[in-house]
Amino acid sequence: ISACEKGAAWYSALAMLTKMGWVNVKPNTISYSAAISACAKRAAWQTALALLASMHQDVVKFDTISYSAAISACEKGADWQTSLALLAAMCRDVVEANSFSYNA
Repeated sequence: ISACEKGAAWYSALAMLTKMGWVNVKPNTISYSAAISACAKRAAWQTALALLASMHQDVVKFDTISYSAAISACEKGADWQTSLALLAAMCRDVVEANSFSYNA
């Protein structure tokens, strides 16, 4: 999934994330964050937000990278309101924001 993220192949990253479940491999924070980052590189902000919601649904721990990637996706999609809401959610979820989080 990280290779797809580096190549901005968000659709392939999503396919791999889905296939993990088919072979009984549970996606973790790293795999979700890489898929969210792949979406961010292609401004697929709605998909990035859906992945962030899936993390919650699958009881996968959020971290600074997953939130920052989603914020970056929203920035590329010109959805500043959602970016601000994600920053607030980071505080609520006790996830430490960094300079990347605020600069996105």
